[in-house]
Amino acid sequence: MQTDAVKVDPKSVRADLYRPRAGRWAEVDVPPLRYLAVDGHGDPNTAPAYAVAVGALHTLAYATKFALREATGLDAVVAPLEGLWTSADPTAFTGRRKDEWDWTMLIALPDPTLIGPALIGQARVGAGVTTDDVDAALDRARTTAATRKPDVPTGDVRVLTLDEGRCLQTLHVGPYDEEGPTLALLHDEVMPEAGLTWNGPHHEVYLGDPRRTAPARLRTVLRQPVRAATGQAEHPSPRIGS
Repeated sequence: MQTDAVKVDPKSVRADLYRPRAGRWAEVDVPPLRYLAVDGHGDPNTAPAYAVAVGALHTLAYATKFALREATGLDAVVAPLEGLWTSADPTAFTGRRKDEWDWTMLIALPDPTLIGPALIGQARVGAGVTTDDVDAALDRARTTAATRKPDVPTGDVRVLTLDEGRCLQTLHVGPYDEEGPTLALLHDEVMPEAGLTWNGPHHEVYLGDPRRTAPARLRTVLRQPVRAATGQAEHPSPRIGS
């Protein structure tokens, strides 16, 4: 059992993924990442399955954190809640028709490809953590959660590898229901002007806790995977930074 734990926070290790500027869409290359994931449908404010899914994710994510720390000495800060959002009609997002939304809620697993660089110069423990170590910790976490919290459906949580690659993202500050104009700008102006189209679900990263943070101060990363639109040339856009 390790006692000299070393803490790693994914928000600090990959600030480019978690700390974009507000008020400007920026291009970012998102590497393949593994997540704990639960799927569902409907308004996240009213669908009972949403709260259950988020509870199961957090239960398993924290159990994995503690199992990994005990086995390796790496204290991996639990990553923020994230969500993939889809709908048969993309205007369901800009129009906030939440009962039409399909969602996959996510929490990123510790990523060994990021841990080593983060621990250079302090690596008594943690730097040698591998994907096998993370998977073993997850297996132990599933057993622990099933024993200690049998009413939480952690069995519904799957592992999802997400390879988004080229994305546009920005930081939204304020209530979730005020995201519409920012997304409409992306869909109707920024992407068409740049010759880009969708290449995956709308992705959000929740940096604030709505239970503890005033709506006006909530911070949410809005991310959209993109690719060149078929038959169209890409154009540099003054609306897109880097």
